[in-house]
Amino acid sequence: MYRITKPLNHNAVLAFDVDDGHEYLVVGRGVGFGRKPGERVEGFECGGEVQRYLLSQDAGGRGAAREAIERLDPRVLDAAEDIYGEGRAVFGTLDPEMLLPLADHLAFAVARARDGRAVTNPLTEDIRALFPREFEIAARGVTRLGETLGLYLGDDEAGLVALHVHAALDDTHVSQAMTIAQITHSCIEAVERIAGSPVNTSSMDYNRLMTHVKYMAARILRGERLTIDVNDTIRSSAPESYAIAEQVCAEVEQAFGKPVSELEAGYLAMHIARVVGR
Repeated sequence: MYRITKPLNHNAVLAFDVDDGHEYLVVGRGVGFGRKPGERVEGFECGGEVQRYLLSQDAGGRGAAREAIERLDPRVLDAAEDIYGEGRAVFGTLDPEMLLPLADHLAFAVARARDGRAVTNPLTEDIRALFPREFEIAARGVTRLGETLGLYLGDDEAGLVALHVHAALDDTHVSQAMTIAQITHSCIEAVERIAGSPVNTSSMDYNRLMTHVKYMAARILRGERLTIDVNDTIRSSAPESYAIAEQVCAEVEQAFGKPVSELEAGYLAMHIARVVGR
């Protein structure tokens, strides 16, 4: 049995579960239609999937999550639901706990845009290349929200939202996804600087390099090591690319304070050789 504490829109309500003594955000098509504060309902069967998000551990408590919900424009919550729903449709599974942090992020994005303080994200293109499907979902959601509110929310904001989608997909935190993007960005910059030539970002070899660096960054963050050593082979067949790879690995290790296995250099050099033609 639930007691409606606050209807938010047609598709979302705050409801107190009288059986377990917790308050939830309940999201699902039509769950909020016609609901009134204080109304008691047995359940939320509405012909579709319903998600519940725990807001507090105390009966009737008003924690940070509940306060965030109270502040949200319902249209922002709708946008977060749309992004979550599209992510599930594309990937098949997505952590539902992404909804509240994503909605909170979108609310701040809207506030920044209204104040003329739109975010600048230097990692946007790296995020687009690293997480292309997540970026597409985020860009569509951000565009729809901007059109609904009469605001411009561009690709830089979409890049940040894409990190939320990726984190919910890959069982990571948004901060870790951002660090992976930063490591990738640093690697590509170092390759271009050391090689003395720009990387063709439209090439298939670039996409392969980005994919490799993404997984290399994840290994570095998790402290994982490769098990097969190709260093001697690549050092002799592509010495210039190997030298670049060694310098890149050293710079990444210094910049992020994480040890980089010496075995990473050989694999990275293979991709660098293709990109810079060496």
